[in-house]
Amino acid sequence: MIYGIDTLGYHDVLEILKNPSKAKLNKKSRDQIIKSQQNVRKIVESDRTVYGINTGFGPLCDVKISEEETAQLQHNLIISHAVGVGKPIDKNISRIMMISKIHALSKGFSGVSLDVIERLILMLELDIIPVVPEQGSVGASGDLAPLAHLVLPLLGLGQVWVNDEIKVTSEVLEKHNIQPLKLGPKEGLGLINGTQFILAHAIVGLSKFEYLLDLADLTAAMSLEAYRGSASPFKKELHDIRPFDGSQKVAERMRNFLKNSDNLKSHEFCDRVQDPYSMRCVPQVHGASRNAFEHLKNLTETELNSVTDNPIVLSAEESISGGNFHGQLLALPLDYASLAAAELGNISDRRSYLLLEGKYGLPKLLVESSGLNSGFMIPQYTSAALVTENKTLCFPASADSIPTSLGQEDHVSMGSISGRKFNQILGNLENILAIELMFAAQGLEFRRPAKCSKIVETNYEIIRSVVPKLENDRLIGEDILKIAELVRERKLVVN
Repeated sequence: MIYGIDTLGYHDVLEILKNPSKAKLNKKSRDQIIKSQQNVRKIVESDRTVYGINTGFGPLCDVKISEEETAQLQHNLIISHAVGVGKPIDKNISRIMMISKIHALSKGFSGVSLDVIERLILMLELDIIPVVPEQGSVGASGDLAPLAHLVLPLLGLGQVWVNDEIKVTSEVLEKHNIQPLKLGPKEGLGLINGTQFILAHAIVGLSKFEYLLDLADLTAAMSLEAYRGSASPFKKELHDIRPFDGSQKVAERMRNFLKNSDNLKSHEFCDRVQDPYSMRCVPQVHGASRNAFEHLKNLTETELNSVTDNPIVLSAEESISGGNFHGQLLALPLDYASLAAAELGNISDRRSYLLLEGKYGLPKLLVESSGLNSGFMIPQYTSAALVTENKTLCFPASADSIPTSLGQEDHVSMGSISGRKFNQILGNLENILAIELMFAAQGLEFRRPAKCSKIVETNYEIIRSVVPKLENDRLIGEDILKIAELVRERKLVVN
């Protein structure tokens, strides 16, 4: 993969994350980087006033800066903007910020030197990863504070991850015999303008969401088997006359999960008319969440291959001060995806509740000796708590805007908060689905000797490899953690 040239998908970024050497610069990308820097140099040497190249920033955009002061201007920009607070973001999110920033700068519209971009690539390959605080971006002039922290190590400042430890940058660079860089005109601005913090959270979230969408379908199928529900709501003919892509895909997956099930055949002609919505409407609810996933994926990949700093340098004669750094284009779909992810947890909790009611041959609370034993009563409390926490996280951050920069930046996206909340919701969803999987596996114990489809039986065995059937009360909180670990490590077979 070639930085600045190839069109990358979010799966490509995840591949580069595993092996940074998979992405490189080639002659074409180097040439366009060098040409862009030369254009900036020519602007500096001219008498023209161009924002961010020979002026101050934000409300100081009318203050002219001399050619001699431009290097100090860029240095000051980085150190003054590195004001993030809170815990460090996950190291992999910092890595993705680096990858996406390299790709954007390498397109040759930012005026950043080849030396700067090659230094970012070197740090990525040496696994010297900047420590970036999670809070401080309003997602308007891009992610100013997080990106300032991301590039502090270029100046020999700030902190970096080395393996899983946080180290002082200057000590790590000295160990590798790497000298700090001195930034040239426009370089500081090109480095900290952009949406890479929002984008990195979107990419990480998409990866989790994609798996959890598939897992939610599997989990629903296992619960349906345990509940002895009907497979007729998943028939193709029903979904052909309301042909949303998401619901059609989920219905097809449910048919595959339930195919040749002895368990469902055993009550094919029972007198039950229909199941509750959380069983019957899986294609419509899960499908709507899939549609949201596709929407976010398409817009994230557009952003990944975009130039989002400011100003954009088209030539030595033309630069444009615009708003490509504004995070609204991702903030809105991230908020939509947050709602979609939360709904997967909402309907999952309802299915878990149905399995506890003691209907259709299942014992109350999914244990035969309830009363003496609480069985699975309390894990559903945990599920309910997580569902409500997700509901509170669904308030759209993009609905808010607080003017900054003395009113120069008078509408902001808050997309950084959208991205962080999205990943919090997904983390809660992992645990909600783990609880439903625990209930569904227990429910299947009471349907033997009837067998389910091969894929459901395979997943039943995976769950039972870490958690045995519950006969009497034990520390089932540990069972939840073990199944949640299966979810996080993606050990359950979802296709």
